Amino acid sequence: KDVGEEVLSGSFVAAGSGVYRATKVGGDAYAARLAAEGKRFTLVRSEMREGINRILLVVSWLVVPVMVLLLASSLMADRGLLEGLRAGTAAGIALVPQGLVLLTSIAFAIGTIRLGVRKVLVQELPAIEGLARVDTVCFDKTGTLTNGRITVEDVIRLSGDDPSPALAALAAADSHPNATLRAVREAYPEPPGWEVVEVVPFSSARKWSGATFAGHGIWVLGAPEVLAPTDDRVIEASAREVEEGKRVVLVATADGLGGGSGPLAGIRPVALLVLADQVRDDAAEILSYLAEQGVKVKVISGDHPRTVAAIAADAGLDVTGVVDARMLPEGGPELERMLEENQVFGRVQPHQKREMVKALQRMGHVVAMVGDGVNDVLALKDADIGIAMGGGASASRAVAQIVLIDGQFQAVPYIVGEGRRVVANVERVANLFVTSTIYALGLSIASVISALPFPFLPRHLTLVGSLTVGIPSFFLALAPSRQRAKPGFVGRVLRFAVPTGFLATVATFTGYRLVTEAGATAAQARTAATMILGALGRPAMAGVARPLVPWKKALVAGLAAMFVLAFALPASREFFALEIPSLLEVFAVIGIAGVTGVLIFLVLRALGWVKSFPALREAPVPAELRGWGRLKARIVEKSGWNRSFPTTTEMSVVIPPSRGEEPTDSPEGDPSGGR
Repeated sequence: KDVGEEVLSGSFVAAGSGVYRATKVGGDAYAARLAAEGKRFTLVRSEMREGINRILLVVSWLVVPVMVLLLASSLMADRGLLEGLRAGTAAGIALVPQGLVLLTSIAFAIGTIRLGVRKVLVQELPAIEGLARVDTVCFDKTGTLTNGRITVEDVIRLSGDDPSPALAALAAADSHPNATLRAVREAYPEPPGWEVVEVVPFSSARKWSGATFAGHGIWVLGAPEVLAPTDDRVIEASAREVEEGKRVVLVATADGLGGGSGPLAGIRPVALLVLADQVRDDAAEILSYLAEQGVKVKVISGDHPRTVAAIAADAGLDVTGVVDARMLPEGGPELERMLEENQVFGRVQPHQKREMVKALQRMGHVVAMVGDGVNDVLALKDADIGIAMGGGASASRAVAQIVLIDGQFQAVPYIVGEGRRVVANVERVANLFVTSTIYALGLSIASVISALPFPFLPRHLTLVGSLTVGIPSFFLALAPSRQRAKPGFVGRVLRFAVPTGFLATVATFTGYRLVTEAGATAAQARTAATMILGALGRPAMAGVARPLVPWKKALVAGLAAMFVLAFALPASREFFALEIPSLLEVFAVIGIAGVTGVLIFLVLRALGWVKSFPALREAPVPAELRGWGRLKARIVEKSGWNRSFPTTTEMSVVIPPSRGEEPTDSPEGDPSGGR
């Protein structure tokens, strides 16, 4: 440090002595400002949480008016206060998605526990959802693609001097060696005993370190392109090693250290130190998984760009662009373009990490940042999901939403997979609960307009809700899934719930009115309505549960059998206040339920086709086909009819599931959408 330069609190004296004056104290100090930024309270943005809150807000505004309207309708029709209270209570039970928040919390909690078994600490539950939506992961080469252990592989002499004593002296002179000097110290463990006059420790900003030794001159160790940018011999020899994925450090003598801040004078190259990083055994598997899932990988490192690119290629990454971060603009569209077009960034300064994360977010990416140092804190904080290594700095662990306790990056695929399982299943559950809300609202409005009694007692909706919403939702919330999460949670839920709920309303109220006008008792009319609504829960449940693997088929069939038993057993009929109508009326009820079930299937299929029609143009078809034949081939290819009988959601090639997981045919459990 030169006189007048800033010294941050927490700095240590590597060599020499000096006097400092405090210029910033308390909250003005850099450490305090960094800590304040890290402590800034932020929640992980959760589209699912925001969507559920919006649904609950709307429902909460509807419940009281609907109950008041039903009560007023009962009083105006001289059905009495008690009947109005029963109708209002029944409508309120069905309107409120009571189990949605509970099952969502359970799904997130179980996901957290499952990740904990793999030594992954989730510090904020919605972070699981965030990882399911991540489309870009930024991580450093060291400790992720490589195991973080650097070894000296070779020494290429550039002059007649033997660099071994100087390397041993440089490693011994630095009281806080970095990874490179630790590797040098292991390769040259016996220092020559040279007297140290001055030491300039390594800085990621200047990319070199050095020391002055009494009687032995000045020696420096650093990046070749920084110390000797115009020496062709050095650059060419370095380039050959870099192309093979090696790290290269130049050993040189100098006329002066420039106080550690100024330019070095009289650089004379002595040798190139070739260092090797060992690629992790599981790196290729990790990168392959992320590529399959459509997640972009950005490798950020302080090493030479070509070194990073070579190691990334050895690890299995399809490198499409390499950039020296010193050439990156400070911000703006040009930085965004370079980030979008390239994968590997070398010579990255600490402050650039945050800017790179922000630029990716401005382009609409959901970014996960993996870091372990204090310099990563702000980037971890600003990323959509921060992932810290368990062995990293405490500050980085404090601001991250996810901590890899044992520092194993191989856990990331499990985190992403668990997040996608939770998001897809919560969306399935939301489909069922919001459908219940829609038909409760529709039946309430129909009842008020027609001046007929509400078609259900509270116990009827308890029976229907348990067997078509509550119990299946519990099992579906825990089911395995690999569907990638995408934006539009509320829209997809409404696209399923509104048509399903509307058709259920029309069918239920139609059957209820027909049976009433046929002269049946109020109990028989309500029983008919219960039969129709419960029967329509089967196709809705089956649509949400797709793909119908054996255990899901058993669930649908088992709940259907329980629903039939509720009408067959005298004890259950008495408990649920069920009175079977005449045989003719039962056949009418079955007919209405059957026709409406088919309509639900066709409407959802039509919505899926409308959504997915633009994708048909991208489907590969034989060139010789023309007209209708070409369109039909595209439909078959996109729908998957040539492979299996599909739902409307099978509109793209499905990623093969891992062992123990189910095949998927609908994104986010959306039975009406397509990919």
